[in-house]
Amino acid sequence: MHQDRKPDTRPAIILAVVALACVAVALTPPLAQWASYHDFADQRHILGTPNFLNVFSNIGFLIVAAIGLRKINNIPGDRSLLAAYRVFFASIAFIGIGSGYYHLAPTNGTLVWDRLPMAAAFMAFMALVINEFISSRAGAILLLPLTLLGLTTVGYWHLTELQGHGDLRPYALVQFMPLLLVPLIMKLYTARLADNRYLLGVLCCVLLAKVAELLDRPVYELTGVISGHTLKHLASALGAYCVYLWLRQRHHREARPKIL
Repeated sequence: MHQDRKPDTRPAIILAVVALACVAVALTPPLAQWASYHDFADQRHILGTPNFLNVFSNIGFLIVAAIGLRKINNIPGDRSLLAAYRVFFASIAFIGIGSGYYHLAPTNGTLVWDRLPMAAAFMAFMALVINEFISSRAGAILLLPLTLLGLTTVGYWHLTELQGHGDLRPYALVQFMPLLLVPLIMKLYTARLADNRYLLGVLCCVLLAKVAELLDRPVYELTGVISGHTLKHLASALGAYCVYLWLRQRHHREARPKIL
């Protein structure tokens, strides 16, 4: 006699959290980009480059992207999973370019080129987590629509800014949703890779980056050398490197990964 299987409520829990977050954001007033955002603490010209450290610190993204893209072909895994990693690391490379371009002359117009690849990276990372924990088929199916969704939120924000009533809410939702969903998914599901310390490292680096961004001026006034926003770039690049180390476990399941 077969026992009745209990229905799997985990997808419903995740969808309910997403729905509640969307409703909460929809009920808040539109959020325009505040002008003081572009007034970074460290505006020093060094070697003829304005905002030098905020520009130069983006090299970390380019280094991590180069490592990730170079190693992907040597990592075993299904094509859909590797496609998500390619989108992620390509987005990281474009973050390095777009953020550097933005910090040369910070305005809403140049900020678009910083946020577009960031939104794509957030969504590719979300597809990776879905692929590893929930379903490889679901992760493959959702990669393109999630990435397009992320890009669309930035386009929507920029369009509303041009119309004089900027609205950051959809972009904010895309940016912070992984911080809400990834721990929930890790709690509800078991990943194909048993060691998820690097995934936890990603989340810690993202939180550290947000705190450093908020403390841009206090950090600069305290150190006199480096600003919170520069630290944000370094912490974010380290988070992307943790994604690479998470991926690398597929190639070194039995050996402890060595830091490059």
